[in-house]
Amino acid sequence: MFSTGKIDWVWVDLDDTIWDFSANSLDALGQVYESEHLVEFFPTVDEWRERYLECNHSLWPLYNVGKITKEFLMTERFRRVLVEAGCAEERAVAMSAVLDREYLDRLGRLKRLVPGALELLRHLRRNGYNIGVISNGFYEVQHRKMSSSGIGGMMDAVVLSDDIGVNKPDRRIFDYAVNKVSGSAGRSLIIGDNPDTDIAGGLGAGWHAVYFNRDGMCRQPVPEGCVEIQSLFAAIDLL
Repeated sequence: MFSTGKIDWVWVDLDDTIWDFSANSLDALGQVYESEHLVEFFPTVDEWRERYLECNHSLWPLYNVGKITKEFLMTERFRRVLVEAGCAEERAVAMSAVLDREYLDRLGRLKRLVPGALELLRHLRRNGYNIGVISNGFYEVQHRKMSSSGIGGMMDAVVLSDDIGVNKPDRRIFDYAVNKVSGSAGRSLIIGDNPDTDIAGGLGAGWHAVYFNRDGMCRQPVPEGCVEIQSLFAAIDLL
């Protein structure tokens, strides 16, 4: 257990820690389904969402450890599901560029936060903590999410993988964050929902860590040395 008196910086992951990516993504995918008439390939919006999410979830771990590029991820997650649904390859490639652009544009405009997120950020501000975001998300989209949801002005620093070309859990992004704010690893804390990228990465860089296992849904083993919570309101009690 960390001592709050030794924490200067509280860093939060953005997607599904503060900003409700899961809910907002479903909304954006539904909007794209309608606007791009994807009923041609997927009889229902639920089938479209399911196929996309399955593909996207298989690609992100590869991106996080640098096995695929950002550009490949952005194209492949749409191209693959279209081809599997019967779309011709050439058309799928062309459509994937349109779908990616529209999906990210719509996604960045959505505002839903994880329950307790706003209360946590306000609590941190009232109690004198510096607040940072550290995320593997794409630069333009992540900043738009924070602006649309009204939390951008609450952040003292933002560090994204796009800034340096290094993803969590690589300790270089954590070291970069500490150096950017003239902080120290031992006085830094990360709150995140991913035990591999956020928690193991932060601990490996010498940070303190709070694992946000939302509603206890994840059964993956938690790295030793972190505190586990199932609600962001519990983080308020810790800090």
